[in-house]
Amino acid sequence: MTTVVFLCLLVPWLATVSGNSLDQKTQLILGRVPARHRAGDYLESRKTKREVPAHREHGMLGDEPEDGPNAGGDTTDLPTCLLCVCLTGSVYCEEVSPDMTSVPALPKETAYLYARYNRIKKIRSKDFADILTLKRIDLTGNLISEVEDGAFSKLPVLEELNLSENRLVKLPMLPAKLTVFNANYNLLKTRGVKATAFKKLTRLVNLFLADNQLEAVPQIPESVRTVHLQNNNITEISVDTFCKGNNTYYLRPSLNEVRLDGNPVVLSKYPNSFICLRSLPLGRYY
Repeated sequence: MTTVVFLCLLVPWLATVSGNSLDQKTQLILGRVPARHRAGDYLESRKTKREVPAHREHGMLGDEPEDGPNAGGDTTDLPTCLLCVCLTGSVYCEEVSPDMTSVPALPKETAYLYARYNRIKKIRSKDFADILTLKRIDLTGNLISEVEDGAFSKLPVLEELNLSENRLVKLPMLPAKLTVFNANYNLLKTRGVKATAFKKLTRLVNLFLADNQLEAVPQIPESVRTVHLQNNNITEISVDTFCKGNNTYYLRPSLNEVRLDGNPVVLSKYPNSFICLRSLPLGRYY
């Protein structure tokens, strides 16, 4: 009887010991750490991954943490592709932190630059001097008040240039192959825009000069289809502004959108100034 009782106690004890031993071996095989620690590490790694900024998860190698030596400083000494997103032929430098105050050095093959909403104040002639592949430059929403001669005009294949929402008082020289130019929301006055500023731009299609301080309409190339001049200080126009006063047979069917609304000029005073156009400009008529 004593033997039976002893065996009844011994068998469950051996089963318990064997089970614990098996659990420990299993834990060692699965990473050599207990399950509770593995679960904790996994959650911690998930948390860390969520906290990584999106632009650093997509190919931006070598970024310093936000509390690194460059936090709160400027971008002068940082490689462009650490500050910006660099794809094949395109560079995206939008709302860069720390503040970007000048155009960064660009990869040689850059064709499209988007450097919107930074604090760039000046465009130097050397900024794009070696980047002859540029087709589009978008500098919307910076603090640009000065553009050095030749900064844009020497770019042989530049087609689109956006300088809207800056502080320009003088129009820069523009390249001959430009098709789209946008300088809305600047401080441009007529004395800062030569009357013939766009004359040689024979490929220009869209011209946006709205929300400036222009007192007169500059010469518009024959190729232009859209002109936005709303919200300026234009007080008068002439028969030669859009048409040719000495040629009553002259037609300009390609110019299909002219905006002059928000200007002091009363367009009904100049009925012969629009006879060559397909439709009347948008603006004040009484």
